[in-house]
Amino acid sequence: MPEFEITITIVGFMFLAALLAGWVDTLAGGGGLITIPAMMLAGVPPIAALATNKAQGFVGTLTATTVMVMKGRLKLADVWGLIIAAAIGSLSGCWLIQRVDTDWLKWLIPVLLLIVAVYFLLTPKLGKKETKAKVSELGYGLTAVPIIGFYDGALGPGTGSFFAVSGILLRGQTLLQATIRAKLFNFVTNISAMVLFAAGGRIVWMIAGAMMLGQLCGALIASHTMLNGGERLIRPLVILMCFLMSAVQLYKLLFV
Repeated sequence: MPEFEITITIVGFMFLAALLAGWVDTLAGGGGLITIPAMMLAGVPPIAALATNKAQGFVGTLTATTVMVMKGRLKLADVWGLIIAAAIGSLSGCWLIQRVDTDWLKWLIPVLLLIVAVYFLLTPKLGKKETKAKVSELGYGLTAVPIIGFYDGALGPGTGSFFAVSGILLRGQTLLQATIRAKLFNFVTNISAMVLFAAGGRIVWMIAGAMMLGQLCGALIASHTMLNGGERLIRPLVILMCFLMSAVQLYKLLFV
């Protein structure tokens, strides 16, 4: 990993970037749009930035998940099978991305993100009320959860949004219910991939530590926002972040 200077100013900047990302990520996903460019701007090498992003990102999803469990909005006993499925998918994706050419997936990501954004935009009542589930919990755990987990381990942009949308479309959940469970699944996929990155010595721990604290603060604020009337922010933020993530990915593919 190339050497670069870590100053107090950089550490403080990383804390603030992670705080904002933790708030956005908890409500809608896409916090990596803030944290990864911030690390690159500070001089962190690209691979190290991706690895460090996994290390700091799991704190935000863990914090949000813990708040939801403590508030009684999420029961871990009901989703252990899904947790295992998400972990297996993420570990598989993280392992495979280091061994095969997945350039074609980079073109698929912006298309999927645009589909999610447009779908939310055109269906304002999506997730307003619970509907009949289209697949069983077991079927969901054998298909959508490991597939999205694999995607997060391999690439990652928009994972929280994909988990939330799948919960609405396949399990008939409300947007709030699906978002709460998406935080748990995203935590599992983040920490699973982080373990493999840490084993490879890719994480810049000094920066990761400052960003973990920022994520903690941002996720705490967002979790209480979500449960105290902030639910209305989720849909517009999901649309905005999906459009932004898609635009950034296309820009990278076409001009970088």
